[in-house]
Amino acid sequence: MSIPATDDDFTTRARRIRLACFDVDGTLTDGRLTFDSEGREFKAFHVHDGQGLVLLRRAGIAVSLVTARRSPIAEQRAAELGIEACTGVGDKLACVEGIARSQGLDLDDVAFMGDDLPDLRVMLRVGLPAAPRNAQDAVLQAAAWRSRFDGGHGAAREFCNALLEAQARLGPLIDGLLQAEPPGIGARS
Repeated sequence: MSIPATDDDFTTRARRIRLACFDVDGTLTDGRLTFDSEGREFKAFHVHDGQGLVLLRRAGIAVSLVTARRSPIAEQRAAELGIEACTGVGDKLACVEGIARSQGLDLDDVAFMGDDLPDLRVMLRVGLPAAPRNAQDAVLQAAAWRSRFDGGHGAAREFCNALLEAQARLGPLIDGLLQAEPPGIGARS
């Protein structure tokens, strides 16, 4: 993991996190927009990232997707993972502030992972801003944590794991997954 701040600074920030928000295009996907001849949009999500979001949720950290694009695909993916999706968002900062406020959280309790300029206002205000390796330069400079992976290629999972490790929750979650789960308990990733 590449952390521009000190490990102690990251750990201190990460231990506070109770809400993790993620941009979609360029963060949970590789940023390409693909359309068929009828205008239907396609996105590819990395299954490891999905499992990371599920692990955060299982650890009691609320998870939300926050994207400027209206995206039934992102909404469907969020529903599969049991998390919230805010699509067609004009002001990402106002959206994240609203989600945090609805849960009684301060922005210091929020992590946000983004990759491009529309994410910058949020990243400059939350407690733990993060970015995939291939994020735009201004976003990388604002990030307190940077992935070794590109968006859509495991960057979000690496960030989820780092958060869970800092909160000493990753090991217990893995141990729990090694136990037999009754039917219907596991979430798809």
